[in-house]
Amino acid sequence: MEQDNTISIGTAPHLRWGVIGCGVIANQMAEALALEGRTLAGVANRTLPKAQAFAERHHVQRVYESIDELIQSPDIDAIWLTTPHNTHIQYLRPALAAGKHVLCEKSITLNSSELDEARWLATQNNVQLMDANTILHMPLYRELLRRAESGEFGPMNLAQLNFGSYKEYNMSNRFFNPKLAGGALLDIGVYSLTLARLFMKSGPNDVVSIMNSAPTGVDETSGIVMRNPEGQMAVLSLTLHSKQPKRAMLSFDKCYIEVMEYPRADSAKIVWTEDGRVEEVHAGKTPYALCYEMADMESAVAGDETARGLMRYTVDVMSVMTRLRNDWQIKYPEEM
Repeated sequence: MEQDNTISIGTAPHLRWGVIGCGVIANQMAEALALEGRTLAGVANRTLPKAQAFAERHHVQRVYESIDELIQSPDIDAIWLTTPHNTHIQYLRPALAAGKHVLCEKSITLNSSELDEARWLATQNNVQLMDANTILHMPLYRELLRRAESGEFGPMNLAQLNFGSYKEYNMSNRFFNPKLAGGALLDIGVYSLTLARLFMKSGPNDVVSIMNSAPTGVDETSGIVMRNPEGQMAVLSLTLHSKQPKRAMLSFDKCYIEVMEYPRADSAKIVWTEDGRVEEVHAGKTPYALCYEMADMESAVAGDETARGLMRYTVDVMSVMTRLRNDWQIKYPEEM
């Protein structure tokens, strides 16, 4: 089964987008937009020459002298926030207060308290706040969820998810530096937790874990087990210093579903329990991953309740991550 979602991805009215930050994600986002024949209306960065170079590379319409100037600009409708996640709340506050819609990269905030504040600001100013976690926006998961919710697969019983990266063991880089909110959970675990939560009927009430820390004190490797009131379980393995496949296994009564490279996956394999039949499912295209995020934000602004409802998954995942870091006694400088 295959669906082509690469043509006319966005059906809602286009917004005038500004981006804050010029790192890897911002460049990927500008490249994805180019696939749709679109460009950014503005860019701002803490370092002006970096913003100027970004604008020249990606044909951005305007370079703002400062981040605050972009936030206050009447020519910007929505902001894509791509700075390190320990800085998100400091930009979310003025952006939401200024009446801008914000699509914020993962991890959307450091903890539940910051997320609650950001959601309150969005409500008060009648704007949309959305999590730019690719899991929430890929067409593949929309299609699999549709079939799961129809009852075709039977109940989901167990999700098993691996995510391992081999990062250079440099304690000053963002992956291990507590001053940059380092650690596996907020960097890669957020993908695993979000995919598990997407296919669970409700958020987990039981969460147990074991964690090995890096020399800096942030989480380097962890094993996490979750269970919700319906008895559905998820088992996660995360590491920043051992390569693992990005592999998700979703086990239902009537089948299991395997997804490789799941953060931006466009295909999955279903193996049916009764006869061992293998079915390939295709939906969307990986290169358009960030376009799907933008399309969902524009749909949410236009009033689409499905797109607006994605925040409930973000809230549950953030609750789990906050709980885990409390259990591990990891606090970042901003939380002290």
